[in-house]
Amino acid sequence: MSDLRLLMGGLGYGDVRTHLVSGNAILTSSKKPEHVARELEQAIDAELCPGVKVLVRTRAELAKVIADNPLPEAATDGSKFLLLFLSAEPDLAGLGNIETADFAPEEFRAGDREIYLWCPGGIQDSRLNKAVAKQLSGVSATARNWNTVTKLLELAGT
Repeated sequence: MSDLRLLMGGLGYGDVRTHLVSGNAILTSSKKPEHVARELEQAIDAELCPGVKVLVRTRAELAKVIADNPLPEAATDGSKFLLLFLSAEPDLAGLGNIETADFAPEEFRAGDREIYLWCPGGIQDSRLNKAVAKQLSGVSATARNWNTVTKLLELAGT
């Protein structure tokens, strides 16, 4: 993570901070999020690790994702509540093919560029998580549990 912070600082990003050892980073920039994502992907590919996809959300977008949580009861156990951040809008038709009753008590809801996934039995063994992932062809995704998502917003400040 220290290499990632150095890389980001070297690209001119300000207030660079990382959270955990997972690629989560907070930074300031006047550039558009799409530009930041492309620039970071290229730099990470060249200097740290080839093939890494970068997804960027502004502080406002992250706050909206949290505020718009369609499964508020799931947020009571943030370690079992997963948020999949997507590079584009999800294929709602493909997601609609998932028979949610087959996965109860697990459930999911699609947002604009994210999917909220409640896995009361745990994320690692979630059958619904795997079913949703199969429907995301052509879309890059990265998953974070709710505890991490809310911590990232906290680190982003006001």
